[in-house]
Amino acid sequence: MYLWVKVVHVVAIISWMAGLLYLPRLFVYHCAAETGGVQSETFKIMERRLLKAIMTPAMIAAWATGLWLASEAAFFKDPWFHVKLALVLGLTAAHWHFAGLRQNFERDDNRHSSRYFRIWNEIPTIMMIFIVIMVIVKPIF
Repeated sequence: MYLWVKVVHVVAIISWMAGLLYLPRLFVYHCAAETGGVQSETFKIMERRLLKAIMTPAMIAAWATGLWLASEAAFFKDPWFHVKLALVLGLTAAHWHFAGLRQNFERDDNRHSSRYFRIWNEIPTIMMIFIVIMVIVKPIF
């Protein structure tokens, strides 16, 4: 059972990360779209579907399977896991931040520049790199 749960976990992580990397890029392009125009309305649909149909279910699955795997493998006592968990909390905070930004776009109330979204596009990538290091290398602190 452990390996099957791990498969679901990896697929959920890949799906969630894809969304965390793509949604802020959509925001970059949405900034350039004319408010109320066809392009802006299309971005709203894309952003909403990405967040609600892919990202949020993937995040929930990643958390559920990840906690189960950590419990089964007794990772809660390992310092590397605490670092990984803090970084996953950071990804979760980014997820909910993006959800709020999406709502702003939905109301035609975006207050940020494309540069803001370009910076946010890099943050999940940096966290992901450190998560992978923690999981693969399992450094001893």
